[in-house]
Amino acid sequence: MTPEELSAVGLRYEVEGPVATITLSRPEVRNAQTPAMWRALAGLGAAIPDEVRVVVVQGEGEHFSSGLDRSVLDPRGNAAGGESVLALLAGSDEAMADTIGEYQEGFTFLRDSRFVSVAKVRGYAVGAGFQLALSCDVRMVSTDARFSMKESALGLVPDLTGTKPLVEAVGYSRALEICATARMVEADEAVRIGLALSAHGADELDEAVNRMAQTLVGTMPDVLSETKTLLQGAADRSLDDQRRLEREAQTRRFRAVAAAMGG
Repeated sequence: MTPEELSAVGLRYEVEGPVATITLSRPEVRNAQTPAMWRALAGLGAAIPDEVRVVVVQGEGEHFSSGLDRSVLDPRGNAAGGESVLALLAGSDEAMADTIGEYQEGFTFLRDSRFVSVAKVRGYAVGAGFQLALSCDVRMVSTDARFSMKESALGLVPDLTGTKPLVEAVGYSRALEICATARMVEADEAVRIGLALSAHGADELDEAVNRMAQTLVGTMPDVLSETKTLLQGAADRSLDDQRRLEREAQTRRFRAVAAAMGG
C-alpha cells in the first residue's frame, strides 16, 4: 500500500535499515481501530522485507490505542473506514467467522519468526489495542500505560488473537480475571505479572525501545529468527521434540558462524 492509502486508514509505516516502525495514526480518536485498519495491517505484514529484523508498533500521541472505533457498531452505517462490524450479522455464521479470520491477519503477522516485534505502549491499550500489543513479542510501556480487555463489558469476547498470548504471559487464572472483569491493568502491575517487559518514564520510553531494537539487530543474521522459532511453541512440545529442534538449530548456527569466520 502507498503512504497515502495507509494514511487514509490511520497508519504510517517507516523502515530504517533493519528496523520497521508501524504507527497507528488517529490521535484525535486515541488511535481507535477499524476493519479497514486491520486489513491494511495484514497487507503490511505480508510486505515486510526479509532485511527487517525488528518491528516496532506504536500509537501516535498520548495513547497506544483505545480499541475498536465505536462507529463501526453504528447500525446507521456511518462506520469509519466504510466497513461495519454489524454488517457481519447479515451473513451466515460461517461467513462471519471467515471475516473475523481476515481481521485476525492484521495481528498474527507480528508473530512471524523473521523478526522480533516490540509494542511501545503509552496511555491506553484497550480491547483491540490490548490485543495488538499482545500480538507483539515484547511490550515496553510508559509509566502511564493502562491495559484493559473491554470486550466482556460489551457482551463480547476477545477475538483478535489476544487470548493465547495473554494466558502465556500471565497464566490462566489471571488472564480469566483480566478478561472477565474488563478492569484496568496499570503499568507497574503489568510489569509485575509479566504482561510488560519494562516500564519507563514518558520521556524515556523512546530511548529504551531504541536501545532494545539496536541490541536485537546487533546479533548475527538469522539468530533472532532461530531463537524466536525455538521459543515459540516450546511450552506445547515434549522435551524430546524441543531437544531435537535445539540440536538442529545449533547445527545451522555452528555452520553459519564457521562460514562467517572463513572456516
